[in-house]
Amino acid sequence: MTDVTALLDGLNGAQREAVCAPSGAVLVLAGAGSGKTRVLVHRAAWLMTVDGVSPYGILAVTFTNKAAGEMRARLQRWVNLPAGTLWIGTFHGLSHRLLRQHAREAGLPEGFQILDSDDQRRLIKRVLRNLELDETRWPPRQCQAFINAQKEEGLRARDVASGNDPAHGQMLRVYQAYEEACERAGLLDFAELLLRSFELLQRNPTLLAHYRQRFGHLLVDEFQDTNTLQYRWLRQLAGAHGQLFVVGDDDQSIYGWRGARADHLQRFLNDYPQAQIVRLEQNYRSTATILEAANALIARNSDRLGKTLWTEGARGEPIRCYRAFNERDEADFVVETLKSRAAAGTPRREMAVLYRSNAQSRVLEEALIQARMPYRVYGGLRFFERAEIKDALAYLRLTQNRDDDAAFERVVNTPPRGIGVRTLESLRHEARTAGLTLWQAARRFSGGRTAAALGGFLQQIDALTRAIDGLPLGDQVAEVIQRSGLMAHHGAEKSEQGQGRQENLQELVRAASGFAVDPDAGVAPLIEFLTHAALEAGEMQAASGEDGVQLMTLHAAKGLEFKVVFITGLEEGLFPHQRALEDATGLAEERRLCYVGMTRAMQTLYLSHAEKRRLYQSEQYAIPSRFLDEIPPECIEAIRPRVEVSRPISFSAPASVAAAGGFRLGQSVRHARFGEGVVLAFEGAGEAARVHVNFRDAGAKWLITSFAKLEAV
Repeated sequence: MTDVTALLDGLNGAQREAVCAPSGAVLVLAGAGSGKTRVLVHRAAWLMTVDGVSPYGILAVTFTNKAAGEMRARLQRWVNLPAGTLWIGTFHGLSHRLLRQHAREAGLPEGFQILDSDDQRRLIKRVLRNLELDETRWPPRQCQAFINAQKEEGLRARDVASGNDPAHGQMLRVYQAYEEACERAGLLDFAELLLRSFELLQRNPTLLAHYRQRFGHLLVDEFQDTNTLQYRWLRQLAGAHGQLFVVGDDDQSIYGWRGARADHLQRFLNDYPQAQIVRLEQNYRSTATILEAANALIARNSDRLGKTLWTEGARGEPIRCYRAFNERDEADFVVETLKSRAAAGTPRREMAVLYRSNAQSRVLEEALIQARMPYRVYGGLRFFERAEIKDALAYLRLTQNRDDDAAFERVVNTPPRGIGVRTLESLRHEARTAGLTLWQAARRFSGGRTAAALGGFLQQIDALTRAIDGLPLGDQVAEVIQRSGLMAHHGAEKSEQGQGRQENLQELVRAASGFAVDPDAGVAPLIEFLTHAALEAGEMQAASGEDGVQLMTLHAAKGLEFKVVFITGLEEGLFPHQRALEDATGLAEERRLCYVGMTRAMQTLYLSHAEKRRLYQSEQYAIPSRFLDEIPPECIEAIRPRVEVSRPISFSAPASVAAAGGFRLGQSVRHARFGEGVVLAFEGAGEAARVHVNFRDAGAKWLITSFAKLEAV
């Protein structure tokens, strides 16, 4: 028997109120850093040790396997339980466990198999082929997103109204055929696990009554992230008078694009009007200044259940805000500050750089690599390792070298053009037998529709090569991305992921446009850029366990904490994102995302924005994010630009400050090839010094001053 005093020792008043709440529905509004996991664990221990609830009578739902494991391990410290006694897991994991025990009642074979995301997409591709639908018009990822979205709403194909939209009707046809294929093979995707589990209990009242009686207490973490079906599943198990103990924070609901519903907390109160509400507002993570700023920001959102974070800790440092000239200046500031903090003793792993869009990581990664500072991209791939970037680079490589077999294999059917695995196997066999490259073997291929598709691919590469001949480097990359169909292919996905891939491709164009070409390299600029990309792909990646700076999107940062946090790119259209600017619901979620980012910081928070940012192939003036104006001025300290930082004369740097090579910021210069321009920035010293010049006709370029032979105008 656990000592009750020990169980409550160390909990604050609100935490004790939640842990000791009487039976019934309870909503715990748990603010960031308020100890919600601790409350969930102690609540489960309280139920077992004080209220005498059997371990078999508790079902606890988390959103990740990691969280489930952590909860199970913590609970073991309070209650000695055999492994497997408690039903603690994710929605999918618990549904899987339920279906394994009742496969026959669920209409499943005993040995049913689970499809992961990749397996599901491959099956959808086969369905599309059977239906004779073109993958370029009906992208498998888009079909996959449609199917999963319907299932997460609890809808079978037969339940969805076809309407008058032919495209929607075709999607339903794919959904129906996919369902039939899964049924024949005894396959379940992730979304199907929960839907099949829900239907199992819905169609078997006796079984539902059994589990309602058994699981008299349901504990739910991250309740604000539940989608429609997850909420219905919980209500189904709990019944009208169930013991539902849910922990959530409407201010941290940031996954609307994944189907999460922030209004589920309010819906819970409507469904259980007698529910007790407990607010956890004492924060154990951040300084008072950071909390004051975060509270003021999130207060701008309406329809909140309301809470105000506070701390007994110190007021702490002011929030530093840096106004950069451009994205390169912003990245340089971040890296220089990271170096300074690391030198002062802050471990690099305790410092995080957050951004709204994955594409923003490219400039930051480049600056970190140049500074020889190890880093890790948390929850994602480094820029040049992302699939859509590697696809674009493969097309570019083929325009320069037809015999590049690796590039050929990567994009011969990307976007899909009807060239399957068997065709590739035949090509490889032909190439090995005759001692040819895949390109040469493809030229010999003849007969049928596949040969026509291969011939079309060869012609496309030839056409791309002709189209980019003589163009500036940035235009070459842009042309290949557009003409290859990659941009349209990812645009057809019509999802957050698809848009992110498009943004990454646009960032690749920006990278090429700003690439410093070495005039003495002796190779074409495109070859030099491709070499740069290949070398950067694995550069400065922190090894497992190594002390590296953490880079991640704001979405990926949820649930984490760091001593020092940078939130970059605080500009209208970037953060808040462009698609949210005219949508009140979307804007509210963007504000919640900013709130989440700010409350990741324990001691120090930096915010930054740029006056100019290169968008696609041109630099555009940026408007500072409205979120900056929503933070109380007394919480913010503006950082004065450093004299060595790249800024125009009109903003800060005095004209007397000389750049490398004797040029000044804002000075007019002339280049033999690019014509006249203005010095925007400079960096480095000696032979490695570079100058950033915005040319009137050729655009902005980084040049090595010792080679550029610039003349003052």
